[in-house]
Amino acid sequence: MEHPKRRTILALTAAVVAAVTAACTRRPAGRTPAASAAAVPPERYAYGGDPSQFADLYLPAGQAVAGVIVIIHGGYWRSTYGAELGEPLAQDLVQRGYACWNLEYRRVGNGGGWPATFDDVAAGIDLLATAAEEHGFTTGATAALGHSAGGHLAVWAAGRATLPAGAPGSGTPRVKLRAVVSQSGVLDLADAQRLGLSNGAVESLLGAGPGDDPERYRLADPMAAVPLDVPVFALHGEDDATVPLSQSTSYVDAARRAGAEATLTVIPGDHFAMIEPGTRAWERVVGTLERALGSARD
Repeated sequence: MEHPKRRTILALTAAVVAAVTAACTRRPAGRTPAASAAAVPPERYAYGGDPSQFADLYLPAGQAVAGVIVIIHGGYWRSTYGAELGEPLAQDLVQRGYACWNLEYRRVGNGGGWPATFDDVAAGIDLLATAAEEHGFTTGATAALGHSAGGHLAVWAAGRATLPAGAPGSGTPRVKLRAVVSQSGVLDLADAQRLGLSNGAVESLLGAGPGDDPERYRLADPMAAVPLDVPVFALHGEDDATVPLSQSTSYVDAARRAGAEATLTVIPGDHFAMIEPGTRAWERVVGTLERALGSARD
């Protein structure tokens, strides 16, 4: 027979383990999304015939849309990663009352690169206007949220109206981005190419080096589009070992010298903490989005 004292010790140990486990898995105080916004299943919209030409619309249930967020995932523009990276972000943000447009696009390895990736991002954001009309919300307060290579595409998309006729993504956008939040974005393509980031990801995207086709780099590089007429909020993880901090600092410095509204905030965590709801880094992203959309509504 088991000794009573041993049974007591085992019971106390189990209780302690259960309490620690609950504490570790509980969402930290103050980080719970808005309580009354039950999510509804996303609705998929296709903007082309390729399997990667779609966006998923997330709408909050039972309340007015507080703002619209276009989510553009990263992955150094390669087909290894897809829109699934944006799903947890959309699921969290829709519970806070935002409409989310989780955008997929062709990447290097599945038909993407120059100019397809850029054409897709432009067409995918434009399709948001149709979705808004169908569901009765406005896009007047729309921000782009882009992580890593998605940060590059988000900032690039905010400058589409200044592109010359015939360039990928040129023309009058159907949806005007009012702000951009870049999460450790690749915002200086020329320098990223010089550093050979991610085994030459920039040359893979553009299909040429800067000396081979400088015009292509000029049309694709956010650095060449400053100053933008929308604010750019650049966030960068203090422990980011994937995209150098200089990618954000060089862009923000150039934008501010040109008279644009751009800010840089170094936040806790590595490259991926800011796309993980529940982390301190993610809460900083949410706070920045609130500020960005607040300025868009002013």
